Amino acid sequence: MILGIDERSLQRWRDQGIGEDRRASHKNAPHNKLTDAERARVLKIACSARFRDLSPKQIVPLLADEGTYVASESTFYRTLRAEGRLTYRGRAKPPSHRRPDELIATGPNQVWCWDITYLPSVIQGKFFYCYIVIDLFSRKIVGRAVHDSENVMHAATLITVACATECVQRDQLTIHSDNGHPMKGATMLVTMQKLGVVPSFSRPGVSDDNPFIESLHRTMKYRPEYPSRPFASLLVAEAWVNWFVAWYNDKHHHSSIGFVTPSQRHRGDDVRILQKRAVVYEAARSDNPHRWSGPCRSWKRIESVSLNPRKACADEAAA
Repeated sequence: MILGIDERSLQRWRDQGIGEDRRASHKNAPHNKLTDAERARVLKIACSARFRDLSPKQIVPLLADEGTYVASESTFYRTLRAEGRLTYRGRAKPPSHRRPDELIATGPNQVWCWDITYLPSVIQGKFFYCYIVIDLFSRKIVGRAVHDSENVMHAATLITVACATECVQRDQLTIHSDNGHPMKGATMLVTMQKLGVVPSFSRPGVSDDNPFIESLHRTMKYRPEYPSRPFASLLVAEAWVNWFVAWYNDKHHHSSIGFVTPSQRHRGDDVRILQKRAVVYEAARSDNPHRWSGPCRSWKRIESVSLNPRKACADEAAA
């Protein structure tokens, strides 16, 4: 390894008949590389008052119309990038992709998440639409509906009924969703304003901003009971969704909330259940201390749940 070449590499090069040394060597500058004067001309044109608001894809054709060729679009882009000038060039503000504000729930009916997922029908290309609302703190499904269309009126009705069922008061609740039309339609926004509910939205095209509802959709569609064939009718789809909601809320022991059911956590019963488990474990450890090499399993209650936490934002910015 004195020359920095592995023995196996050298053997492979010899067997392939490609010489003794294939290490990357210094690359010579291309023969058609721009001169300093040509680079300066490209920068001067791109940053001039006439072209400063245009992209290279627009600049090059306009120059060609005048019978002038300076460089290709890729050369313009490459030169601007090397000089740190490849930034948003319009006068309007660039589109914002800021992560949504952090939402923290310390109890039920403080933060809800909702979305719509497709359920296949027997007609190819036609779907049923399952509207689902979950509580961030308890993961309980507090609202659901199945329709044959994606409509802002269906969404507004669902949120209204869910708020009435859960006795939500004004200025108590924030509802997070993505940017679909049913979520941001005028009817939906007016409904939320009347209910005193604060809307929150994900970034366009980013599913990670609404991970809890996406996780629920996966749980639903990967259940063994999920039909292997498309739903025959809207009533069949509704019946299956109703079964799933009953199972999920009252029988599913959710791993992220201490293996209690969403309904138990929503009602506050999880406090007693987790305390009882802790007592059982402590008693088992006292009876057979030689079986325990460390502390008992923690059955501490999860007191708060965060959506889009700031720590994740800070880590992304640092990366």
